Amino acid sequence: MTSEQEKALRLATEAGHILLENGAEISRVEETMERIASAYGVEDESFFVLSNGIIATGQHYARAEFIPIKGTQLSRVVEVNQLSREVSGGRRTPLPVDELAARLGAIRTAPGKPWWENILGIALGVGSFCILFGGSLVDAAATFACGLLLGAFMTFVGPHMSRIFGNVLGGLVGGLLCIGAVLLFQFSIFNFQFPLHLPNMIIGTIIALVPGVPFTNGMRDLANEDYIAGTTRLTDAFLVFLCIALGVALAFIAEGLLSGGIMQLGAPVVDATASHWAIQLAAAFVGTVGFSVLFGAPRRYYVDCGLTGMAGWAVYLLLMPSTVAAAFLGALTVAVVSPLLALLRRCPTTVFLICGIIPLVPGGGIFWTAYHLVNNQLRLAASSGFLALKVTLAIAGGIIVAGTIVARIIKHRKQ
Repeated sequence: MTSEQEKALRLATEAGHILLENGAEISRVEETMERIASAYGVEDESFFVLSNGIIATGQHYARAEFIPIKGTQLSRVVEVNQLSREVSGGRRTPLPVDELAARLGAIRTAPGKPWWENILGIALGVGSFCILFGGSLVDAAATFACGLLLGAFMTFVGPHMSRIFGNVLGGLVGGLLCIGAVLLFQFSIFNFQFPLHLPNMIIGTIIALVPGVPFTNGMRDLANEDYIAGTTRLTDAFLVFLCIALGVALAFIAEGLLSGGIMQLGAPVVDATASHWAIQLAAAFVGTVGFSVLFGAPRRYYVDCGLTGMAGWAVYLLLMPSTVAAAFLGALTVAVVSPLLALLRRCPTTVFLICGIIPLVPGGGIFWTAYHLVNNQLRLAASSGFLALKVTLAIAGGIIVAGTIVARIIKHRKQ
C-alpha cells in the first residue's frame, strides 16, 4: 500500500466519521467509505461500523475510532455523500488526496444553522404539532411561544449537558412552560376568553425532544440486518423517551408542590376547527419543515421534507381511528416516498425519512403515561404506555417493510 493509498484510507474513515456523527445510517457509512477507498485503488480494505464507532483495516493499516453521539446536521451527510460520488463518478483520476482532505475538513467545520433559525424552526414545529394532536389554533399560538423559549434552552443550554440529564431537563422545562402559560391565562388581568388545553400543548412541545434520528436509523439498520447497531440505537431512543417522560412528570410534581395538589386534567380534546383536513395537512407540512431546520437539513430540501411528512400524515388521517394501522401505513408511505424523492433530488434518503416520520411519533402516549404515573393511576399509565408501544412498533414495522422492499429492488437493479 502506497502512502497516498494509506492517506486515502484514513480520509475514507474521516468521511465515515462525519456521516455517523451527523445522522447517517450504518449502510450508508460503510458504502461511502468503501467507495472512497476503492476510488484510490485500495482493494484490501475492511470496514466495520457500529452505532458509535468505526474500525478500518487495510494492508499495514488499522484504525479504530470512537464517535460520540452529537447533534444531527443532515447538511453534512448530504455534502459528504455528494463528495464521495464525485470522487468515484467515473473520472479518469480521482481528486487529489490533499484536495479531498481539504474538502472533508471544510465540511466537518462548516457552521450549522444560525441560532435564530433553529429556535424559529423548533417553535414552528411544536406549534404545528400541537394542532396535529388535537389542539386549537389558540393552543398552537401559545405552544409556539413556549417553543421559542424551549428552543432557546435547547440551543444555548442543552449542548453543554449530558444527553440523559439534558432530555430530563428539557421535558421539565417544556412541561413547566406549558403549565405556566395555562396558569397565566387563567388568572390574566386581560380577561382571556379562550381556554388553553394543557395536554395538547405539552404533547406538541415535547416532540421537539423526540429522538427522531436514532429511532429512524435504528429501524433502517434492522431492515438492513445490522442487528447490533439497530438494537443499540433503538435502546438509545427508548432511553430518551423515558427521560422526556420523567421530565414531564417532574413538571407536574413541581406544580403540585406549589399549588398543594397535582393539576387534574380531563379527557383529550380535539378542536373541531383545527381538525379540518386542510388545516391538518398544512400543520403537518409546516411542522415537518420546522424539524428539518432542527435536524440541519439543507434549506433547498425544506419543501421536499414538508411534503414527505404531509404525505405520511394524510394516510394517517384517512385510516383513523385505527391508530396502529394508521401509524403503520403512514410510516410505510413516508419510507416509500423518501427514496423516490432522494432519487429525484439526488441526495440521501435519510434527509426525507428522518424529517418526514416525526409527525407520526406517539407524543401523546409519552405525555399521558407520565401524567397517569404522577397521579398514581397505574392502570391508565399502563394502558397509555402500551398504546404508545404499539404505535411505535407499527411505525417501526412500516419503516422496516418499506426499507426491505426498496433494498431488494436496488439490489436487483445492480445485479
